[in-house]
Amino acid sequence: MIDGRKILELHFDGISQRTISASTGHSRNTVSDVIQRATERGIDSLEDRMTKKWLYEFLFPEREPIEKGYHPVDFEMIHKELQKKNVTLKLLHHEYCSTARDAGRIPYAYRSFTEKYGSCAKKYKLTMPIRRKPGEVLEVDWAGATLKIMDSAAGEEIEAYVFVAALPYSQYFYAEAFLDMKSQSWLTAHVHAFEYFGGVTETLVPDNLKTGITKHRRGDSQVNEAYRELADHYRTVVVPSRIRQFTKRCQSPDQPSYCLPMINVHT
Repeated sequence: MIDGRKILELHFDGISQRTISASTGHSRNTVSDVIQRATERGIDSLEDRMTKKWLYEFLFPEREPIEKGYHPVDFEMIHKELQKKNVTLKLLHHEYCSTARDAGRIPYAYRSFTEKYGSCAKKYKLTMPIRRKPGEVLEVDWAGATLKIMDSAAGEEIEAYVFVAALPYSQYFYAEAFLDMKSQSWLTAHVHAFEYFGGVTETLVPDNLKTGITKHRRGDSQVNEAYRELADHYRTVVVPSRIRQFTKRCQSPDQPSYCLPMINVHT
């Protein structure tokens, strides 16, 4: 097993890779690979929990399955699949388990699967600081995916549209389902979101949908009159997001495009 801890200890002490190679007995390519992987995964110092075994599993997750009889995971493919609409880690883990069983191999449990993906995903630097102040902005939009609700009287499924309101600073979300995306539903959703959060932010930032913004040009946005009146009533302002700039903020890769901690169905 590669002694990644010894390699990194010497590296952080400023020892050259040539000397590290001679001291640890590992090839210079191996030393370089360990250092590069540690850098990609954000390791710039060693902690007590980072044992030789822990570092090996963390830096070389693709080697562990073969050595322990587990079915290997193509985390590069997993990462690409997660960019697709409505694809979650739970779904991908289910598909991985099916493939593993078909191959007669042992699949990783879901918890191990997500932990290993999280370790590999660090190299993509997915996190980004949100430069906001508490209570400054509320981002609002209709979620891209819809829901299905059952009409018990008619015995048929009805499509429901999900309104999402997000506080960027705290990453706190409110969601509510409506039977349409008309102006009245849009305004009602805002009122319910304000009640849920217990207050109103200084600014409302909608994605440029027609129920809120009637015109959007560079430097010139026109807010729907009813929407403007609602903002005036609650003493806030509407500042439409720039085109293609409204960000989907979900820290967990296991969740869909929007985190929905609470969904009400408005009929």
